[in-house]
Amino acid sequence: MYKKVSTTINGQEFAIETGKVAKQAGGAAWVTHGDTVVLVTAVADQGTREGIDFLPLTVDYQEMSYAAGRIPGNFFRREMGRPSERETLTCRIIDRPIRPRMPKGWTYETQVIANVYSVDKVNDPDMMALTGASAALSISDVPFAGPLAGVRVGRVNGQLIINPTTEQRASSDMDLVVAGSRNAVVMVEGGANFLSEQEVLEAIWFGHAGLQPLLDIQEELMAACGKPKRAFTPPVSNEELLAKVTELSAAGIAEVLAVRPKLERYAKLREVKKQVVEALGETALGKEGLVKGMVDHLEADTMRAMIVDQSRRVDGRDLTTVRPISCEVGLLPRTHGSALFTRGETQALVTCTLGTSGDEQRIESVTQGDVFRRFMLHYNFPPFSVNEAKRLGGPTRRDIGHGALARRAVGKVLPDKAAFPYSLRVVSDVLESNGSSSMATICGASLSLMDAGVPVSAPVAGVAMGLIMEGEKVAVLTDILGDEDHLGDMDFKVAGSAQGIAAVQMDIKISGINKEVMGRALMQARDGRLHILGEMNKVIERPRGDISLFAPRITTIKIPVEKIKDIIGPGGKIIRGIQMETGVKIDVDDDGTVRVAAVDGDSGRLALQMIRDLTQEAEEGAVYEGKVVRIMDFGAFVEIMPGRDGLVHISELDHTRVRSVTDVLKEGDIVKVKVLGIDDRGKVRLSRKALLPPPPPGTGGDDGPGEERRDYRDSRGDRDRRPPRR
Repeated sequence: MYKKVSTTINGQEFAIETGKVAKQAGGAAWVTHGDTVVLVTAVADQGTREGIDFLPLTVDYQEMSYAAGRIPGNFFRREMGRPSERETLTCRIIDRPIRPRMPKGWTYETQVIANVYSVDKVNDPDMMALTGASAALSISDVPFAGPLAGVRVGRVNGQLIINPTTEQRASSDMDLVVAGSRNAVVMVEGGANFLSEQEVLEAIWFGHAGLQPLLDIQEELMAACGKPKRAFTPPVSNEELLAKVTELSAAGIAEVLAVRPKLERYAKLREVKKQVVEALGETALGKEGLVKGMVDHLEADTMRAMIVDQSRRVDGRDLTTVRPISCEVGLLPRTHGSALFTRGETQALVTCTLGTSGDEQRIESVTQGDVFRRFMLHYNFPPFSVNEAKRLGGPTRRDIGHGALARRAVGKVLPDKAAFPYSLRVVSDVLESNGSSSMATICGASLSLMDAGVPVSAPVAGVAMGLIMEGEKVAVLTDILGDEDHLGDMDFKVAGSAQGIAAVQMDIKISGINKEVMGRALMQARDGRLHILGEMNKVIERPRGDISLFAPRITTIKIPVEKIKDIIGPGGKIIRGIQMETGVKIDVDDDGTVRVAAVDGDSGRLALQMIRDLTQEAEEGAVYEGKVVRIMDFGAFVEIMPGRDGLVHISELDHTRVRSVTDVLKEGDIVKVKVLGIDDRGKVRLSRKALLPPPPPGTGGDDGPGEERRDYRDSRGDRDRRPPRR
């Protein structure tokens, strides 16, 4: 059945259609906003996956190059299997709000695919994909607890805007993605230019109000086209076995929660599980996994009760205390900047590398075209950081997401390119992890940038907040552990400076949180962030006065645009020659800006001089020392600077008459000359005579009558050798 529903956002129709395309999918939503079109499908296999205890949900988002009238720039000229960073981040934005809305115990392989088929470069397809995913799941037979919707919130000139256009986003001081249900916010992602907690809170709830029309049209679509939900019976708990496990594990779980170090606590929990299985004997045969899962759930319930009833956490802290912090900078001798940030059992080694504009990352984007990223931040999470042995591979979606969050926070304090003409790469290697490694990355990145001498406007720190809700009891936790993240109801990361918030990311596992709880979490996060910044300032309070000795020194000069070709040379021959001879790196912009990067000062000065020689202009009245490059009957051509020569006419060689140019100059001679003038065509007139002392009066110089007569005779030839009649 075909059905179209729509609403209006920013004066343009936002529509969802179904029943026209992809009719064999479980659910399909054709979403349009302006001239941007996204198709989102949802399909669940008919059979379950046996023996798994997780939700088999996959979300894929693809931006087709033809959507923007482009041909892919890779070798194969087609969309490749590996998604871009933007596609990966959008997958996460879609996945995070819909995953908690899937039924517990659902083991049917489920896939959501969002394909971008048209882009108008005004309306971003990512929010359309998020809302479309909810619509596709809601009208399918999957028992999805929807609908949900997502919007972007911007603020231009103090005015909040729902789904700002690309042009509006360029001047916005806020960029927040808000996903929500009818009564609650379920996800937040984005950044701001150091706005206050209250301003960010108001923007989030403005977004929640703005997404309500998108829920309305989804409900209309569900009423008209929604399929009956698939019969699904959640796994039934074995109450008799659970009672026995509870009795056998109670004392052991209490001992587990008394152990503060993570690895020791995990070892103690494994011991308790083993003891319970052994105590059950034949009752546990074939059910060992189920029994161990019950112990895990009992530990989680006990930990949650301890937090909400006693305000006591597993590591002994109260609800608002930040774990012990230690910071160190400059520990790696040859990197441009380095920092080791440790908070509790989470540790990140963060390095900063300075490069030239040639090191910038080129990104091929369907929505923005080709863009260059000057600041890169990469997050690595090796398996040894959590005492695991796994195969090393490329960055995961989690790695990319954490790196993007940290880049969003730290990028706000970087100087602009005109003031600091470097590209920057920050790498965070997590060496230990027990929660909040992304926030440790932000703190370590700020420290390493200052250690590298990057003139950041302010230090930045981040803290992860947690939430435990049991009935009417609510506990907001500062600086959560890995267990509190896994067993809690919320992971709310907040980063910024002392002035305000730069980046936020919130995921929840419950139906949603209200404005009061979110406001409480933001203010508690502010206190934690200020404490962390105070600890960081004890080690390094401001950027170092100079960059590392091993970092390239970049000198910027400006040359006329028409001189760019003189530096580059045919096929880049000249610029490559300068770089090979001096060991520097040279970048030339289209506006004539030339940047020379050199670690060694002498090589940098030599390269600059070579560039100046290639591009300098001859000045009238200036004196140059040049090489005679060509002899003609009427004069000599002298190269006064690389690639630039001028003519010394025979009459400008000497004060006395010169019969032949070769009587005075020969090719290869070095001679000083003065610039007499430059004509409209750029030809330079030179003089050697102007730099010679004038001859004594009456010696036949060019001012005497004898010289005048010789010139007269030469101009008439041998036919008339007599002086004119007086």
